[in-house]
Amino acid sequence: MSHPTVQMGPNFIRNIVDEDLASGKHKTVITRFPPEPNGYLHIGHAKSICINFGLASHYQGRCHLRFDDTNPVKEEQEYIDGIKTDLTWLGFDWGEHEYHASDYFETLYGYAEKLVGKGLAYVCDLSPEEMREYRGTLTAPGKESPYRSRSTEENLDLLRRMRAGEFADGSRVLRAKIDMASPNMNLRDPIIYRILRATHPRTGDAWCIYPMYDFAHGQSDSLEKITHSLCTLEFQDHRPLYDWLCEALEIYHPQQIEFARLNLTYTVMSKRRLLELVNEKHVSGWDDPRMPTLSGMRRRGFTAAAIRTFCERIGVGKSDSVIDMGTLEDCVREDLDQGAPRAMGVLHPLKVTITNYPEGESEEFSAASHPKDPSMGTRQIPFSREIYVDRDDFMEEPPKKFFRLGPGREVRLRYGYIIRCDEVIKDPDTGEVTELLCSYDAETGGGVLPEGRKKVKGIIHWVSAAHAVPVEVHLYDRLFTVANPAGEKERDYRELLNAESFEVLSSAFVEPSLADAAPGATFQFERLGYFRVDDINSQPGKLVFNRTVTLRDTWAKLASS
Repeated sequence: MSHPTVQMGPNFIRNIVDEDLASGKHKTVITRFPPEPNGYLHIGHAKSICINFGLASHYQGRCHLRFDDTNPVKEEQEYIDGIKTDLTWLGFDWGEHEYHASDYFETLYGYAEKLVGKGLAYVCDLSPEEMREYRGTLTAPGKESPYRSRSTEENLDLLRRMRAGEFADGSRVLRAKIDMASPNMNLRDPIIYRILRATHPRTGDAWCIYPMYDFAHGQSDSLEKITHSLCTLEFQDHRPLYDWLCEALEIYHPQQIEFARLNLTYTVMSKRRLLELVNEKHVSGWDDPRMPTLSGMRRRGFTAAAIRTFCERIGVGKSDSVIDMGTLEDCVREDLDQGAPRAMGVLHPLKVTITNYPEGESEEFSAASHPKDPSMGTRQIPFSREIYVDRDDFMEEPPKKFFRLGPGREVRLRYGYIIRCDEVIKDPDTGEVTELLCSYDAETGGGVLPEGRKKVKGIIHWVSAAHAVPVEVHLYDRLFTVANPAGEKERDYRELLNAESFEVLSSAFVEPSLADAAPGATFQFERLGYFRVDDINSQPGKLVFNRTVTLRDTWAKLASS
């Protein structure tokens, strides 16, 4: 079975690496993916993962996995484990190259003392409020701290006492001595160490001072001999600090290259906002299938291959843009079209009685499990006098191009017989259609069309009532009602949550071949979309299917036009 060729988008980083290798600047490529373990990975991280691991693979180099674990207040082992699970699921392997910034705490502290010894760092006693006041603005320079002129000896003594735990949390910080008048705010004597008594997931209570991310990040890159330090555009203004620290410390200096982050419509990509959605119970958890997290997408049924294809297709650019969610969904459809076996399911059942079919009898039709992949074999679909069809496949007064069931109309049952709707049964009180009485053409079974028999245009899916497996189906839609919820200035993004993003169908049916479907298995429900067996809520005898993505529905497009 052939797979479509992935259309690769532009990638300016490869051009830079090509030049570096051609000039002899580097002999190999070493990249890294450096997540902070303070939340689960989302689709934006997937882009960075694919860039870093993909680049290393392309040039036969290597990519490190490094946890930048410098803030134990927000970091948990759960996130470390979740990140590794997501990376493995995406198809990437870092081998023996798993590192943690905490591995380097002693070395990083030595760097801090080195800066103090060179007169390039000082201990500051300003309060956070005073520090903000002294920092200045984008249009006005900052003021130097009154503690900036402390001697090297005093600074070194205070720093060592900070490490020894003599001072209260937040009472003192270590700052780099750069330029309080710099137009770049990141160079206005940034904090590089703070006092923080918090138990670290890996180092326990060994430290009561911790390096700031901007300090530890670049030095960790240096220690690992990273050749190309790839990060998103918001770190562009941090690059001068990255460079200054490497030069001031006289250590190996990796090249930082910034690329545009991934922004996806109808969602938010900030870990802070995602954490709020979880903690405030707007979603069921980090793995809620509506979330843009990799764990949520995996639970919904998005495939790793589709996400990798998506990241390749959108390319790597230098300017921010917003990618339509539909682009990702198209990649999912393409992949699942290739790999998902077919089955029939009825989401909104409407009973149909075949009045001229013998009572108490049944038969089976054979159907391919995948029309494009014979290796998947076949499945047997039972047929009996009473069946269920989808309520959406019947209209009492159908429009001209509605090629489905209506009074006096014929349709073909997928893999089965041609049937005609002869009578409509309604609830006398509500007027709701409760049953269709139909007749079948016994000579049209299994797709056969006898000579001279008029062909019918409509084909609908169905299940035998006596053999159908009852299941629960979860339908998911966009998490937000607007394309860019984070960009709405007048309203809190939480006010824009889509109240109709989650629907539970408790009376759905699927064909009996799915009775023992395994958690995590994905199927195409013919004419409806792709559905995955939920691996959390499903139990033996009580299957729960999550709709991954719909099929392209011509009638729906027609009806909405």
